[in-house]
Amino acid sequence: MSTQVEKASTLERLHAAPEILRVVNVWDVVSAQAVAALPETKALATAGHSIAATFGYEDGENIPLELMLDMVGRIVAATDLPVSSDLDAGYGNAGETTRRAIGVGVVGANVEDRLRPLDESVANVRAIIAAGEAEGVPFVLNARTDAFVRGGDRPREASIADAVERGRAYLNAGASLVFVPGILDAETTRELVAGLGVGKLSVIGLPGSLSAAEYEALGVA
Repeated sequence: MSTQVEKASTLERLHAAPEILRVVNVWDVVSAQAVAALPETKALATAGHSIAATFGYEDGENIPLELMLDMVGRIVAATDLPVSSDLDAGYGNAGETTRRAIGVGVVGANVEDRLRPLDESVANVRAIIAAGEAEGVPFVLNARTDAFVRGGDRPREASIADAVERGRAYLNAGASLVFVPGILDAETTRELVAGLGVGKLSVIGLPGSLSAAEYEALGVA
């Protein structure tokens, strides 16, 4: 069995490798075991929306944190692969929520900014990284910015500029990656990678998105 520190280091290394890391979201032990059994699976991520739905809650921190983390802990215990968790926006205390997630075995997380003021969002990133350091785990934060999904009808260029500004600030504060959800075409992806750096952008595969191979060629982590 790998230690938690080893799993965190593995996850960081997988993100830094030239090959794109494809991570499938899971929501319970059965889905985790099914995905982990596939030979190409190298890490797992928990889906906050799906875990909430499993227990009859709406997405967006409506499920009690204790219940969500209990399921995440069960998922971690079901595999020896690194597990990153969707921690929504940090449940009001990103550092403490991260500490508790590390306590159930998580080695990384997605935490969204919901387009809150930049200084507040950067403070959350710092709190998350500090929690990992305090627990002795090199925590892999995939800092999510909602520059596109909450950007409304503003021009694409404005959302790109916002994502790059926020993303750079998160990376400077200790995040490993910047997650920009939305359907990102080639040109948008190219501009984001140029602004954030090769191997620093993570995306979600949705209907209408590019293929993993295309994103890899553009420098997506």
